[in-house]
Amino acid sequence: MTTAGAHTITRCHPTDVAEGLRRDPPLKTAPVAAGWEDQAVIATYRKHYGSLVRQAALLVRDLPTAEDVVQDSFIAMHTTGPPLENGAKALAYLRQCVVNRSRSVLRHRVVVDQHRPAAMPDMPSAEEGALTRLDRSAVISALTTLAPRQRQVLALKYFADMSEAQVAAALGISRGAVKTHTCRALTSLRPVLESRV
Repeated sequence: MTTAGAHTITRCHPTDVAEGLRRDPPLKTAPVAAGWEDQAVIATYRKHYGSLVRQAALLVRDLPTAEDVVQDSFIAMHTTGPPLENGAKALAYLRQCVVNRSRSVLRHRVVVDQHRPAAMPDMPSAEEGALTRLDRSAVISALTTLAPRQRQVLALKYFADMSEAQVAAALGISRGAVKTHTCRALTSLRPVLESRV
């Protein structure tokens, strides 16, 4: 459920809307009347509320939102619309207002859909975690077969993500020695790891 201004947008299945349109929607509470014009608004409301809700529901495909659209249209007509001496003019204004407000609801839904937060990534399954731990233990086990200096070079270069110069400085050896130990270590590890796959 999302909120668009004063409209609460609830997505309904089209068959729910059709079912709701088979009968006139219940009248929402009309404003308390004070003068002749207020009485005219209430009379128009009672006479045309159902048909206007059906019109809005066909546009927004959602009965609760359609009712809100019609309510807001009546409020707009009462505050800024044409005088109610001309009933046809008032009804035309209401119908246009319902169309415009329904379009606003639909535009808002498009914007909401475009800016919907990305779904959270799936967490790895227990099986994937177990396989990862097995692979990691196989690598650690293979590393124990290396000479200490080769193991140190690989650990710093690949696990600590250090450059050759940083590894050389950390171990007090030349960069050429780092390359040599790396090459020998990888050559020794390849058959051990391939035999475990």
